[in-house]
Amino acid sequence: MIVNLIEWSNKLLSAEQNQNGIQPLTQSLENLTVKDAYLIQLETINEKVAQGHRITGKKIGLTSKAMQNLLNVDEPDYGHLLSNMEIKDGTTLRSDYLKPRVEAEVAFFLKAPLKGPNVTVAQVIEATDYIVGSLEIVDSRIENWKIKLLDTIADNASSAKYVLGDVKRNAAQVDLPAIEMDFYKNGTKVNAGKGEDVLGNPAACVAWLVNRLADFNIGIEAGEVVLSGALSAALDAEVGDVFVADFGELLGKVKVEFK
Repeated sequence: MIVNLIEWSNKLLSAEQNQNGIQPLTQSLENLTVKDAYLIQLETINEKVAQGHRITGKKIGLTSKAMQNLLNVDEPDYGHLLSNMEIKDGTTLRSDYLKPRVEAEVAFFLKAPLKGPNVTVAQVIEATDYIVGSLEIVDSRIENWKIKLLDTIADNASSAKYVLGDVKRNAAQVDLPAIEMDFYKNGTKVNAGKGEDVLGNPAACVAWLVNRLADFNIGIEAGEVVLSGALSAALDAEVGDVFVADFGELLGKVKVEFK
């Protein structure tokens, strides 16, 4: 292993704590691999678990062309969700982040464990207890979001917080690719997305995740939540901003505010 996992994990942890971004890992580590980047992520997650936080699920990033184009990458990634990341719908957040952005997506709650490889969309739907609308607050510990795919992977897929909606639906009874979402910032509709915008189907994103996790002998446990990926481009967040993802009658609205 050419990468000092603990050293780079500590740099990312320090950047998060001090709100002071670091230079991209890919600038310093010419031979950094995807596996190295995920191992750095796991080192950080293990440290946070040791501090008393609990893994509550996973997040999938960069599943839509909008987000891949925004960050100039060409494949998805994933990160871990922890117990200190979940916030209630309508919460007002302190702006104690580096450069936060907000995304709207569909969240899957599992009632049965899933472990790859070769997990299918049908198996994902069968293992899902229900889906809800969600918002994810992403933030990069890499200075000014100057990231490549390996940078965001190491940085736990740029995750920060997540908000879950209250309207629950049976995934088997929903046309997942047809889900529609309008995304508002400060009362103005900025963009919109559909379920088909994330790998053709949000459940396909979950299947991708489970099969990718198998490379590290990891699965998703019953009771965990999976954020399946942004349906549209992320929106920059500043003090005073209010974000609402409107999924219509199907999944309702999800809201977060910054102060």
